[in-house]
Amino acid sequence: MRKVYNFSPGPAMLPATVLERAREELRGWRSSGVSPMEMSHRGADFIGIAEKAEAGLRAALAVPTDYKILFLAGGATAQFGAAPMNLLRGKTKLAYVETGYWSRKAIEEAKLFADVDVAASSRDGGYATIPPRTSWRVDPAAAYLHYTANETIGGVEFHDTPQSDGLPLVADMSSNLLSRPIDVTRFGLIYASAQKNLGLAGLAVVIVRENLIGRPLPGTPSIFDYRRQADEGSMVNTPPTYAWYMAGLMLEWVAEQGGVEAIERRNIRKASRLYAAIDASSFYSNFIDPAVRSRMNAPFRLADASLDKTFLAAAAEAGLVSLEGHRSVGGMRASIYNAMPDEGVETLITFMRDFEKRWG
Repeated sequence: MRKVYNFSPGPAMLPATVLERAREELRGWRSSGVSPMEMSHRGADFIGIAEKAEAGLRAALAVPTDYKILFLAGGATAQFGAAPMNLLRGKTKLAYVETGYWSRKAIEEAKLFADVDVAASSRDGGYATIPPRTSWRVDPAAAYLHYTANETIGGVEFHDTPQSDGLPLVADMSSNLLSRPIDVTRFGLIYASAQKNLGLAGLAVVIVRENLIGRPLPGTPSIFDYRRQADEGSMVNTPPTYAWYMAGLMLEWVAEQGGVEAIERRNIRKASRLYAAIDASSFYSNFIDPAVRSRMNAPFRLADASLDKTFLAAAAEAGLVSLEGHRSVGGMRASIYNAMPDEGVETLITFMRDFEKRWG
């Protein structure tokens, strides 16, 4: 089989060792003879898998004991609604920062539950930067301040945790959770879909400070009630068990790499190499403010857009797949999450240089 590097924004590339482990255990987990796909979520074997995954995430991010960790169905989009349902707590206003497609989606969903004040927006600039913190206007009456830590489509990323003016800070970390160390105590709520750095689509991880939960909006369905889910071990209903199992394997892999500190160093190296190659060329360009370029998703354009399909076809032939940019942005996008090895990025850079020599 030829070597393929998958630059998909999600579902994303998984480490080869994780795939091998999953294959080995697919038909029978340990001595049970039962596939992880077939296990009862109430059985002792799966309970052990679930508890180990939670312990792995708690260790990877140094999550304090006064934070609950939930493994829930529905991906991050379900949390766009679950966050206000759980954290409004009698208030009627929310504060959101708008930096791209996914933060805009979160805002639209939050408006179903409360008045949303957009504390800052980069829409007028085409979402090519993040508004400086000094320009934000955060309503002190808001229940929380929400931001999207990394915009998967647009390619902008917060490289520091913003101040929240005393409000609980809520972050969608779907595409950069586990890519760097974070101080969890700075946050009231962190949520992330799993299909970037934590395994399979369909699962969301929620890390929430315990003193914020227990007062959901009237009418909140039980599966979206953080308190109910915390009390019942994320099993108010049958959870996405195989995705949870895969998250556990991914967390073991993170630990084997040396933890998030080592992974961050590798991510910085990969992103720096790719952006340097783009900046050194007149054939390729990146349109994002260099100060907030994403380490996870690097969009770029060709000088001649008519060559886009030729580029993608040649890249796929060379084993470099899923490089097409999102339909709302166009161009190309290389998603280089934790599982993308250095050699994948170097192979892409070599291909880009060769393509430029041929077509530039």
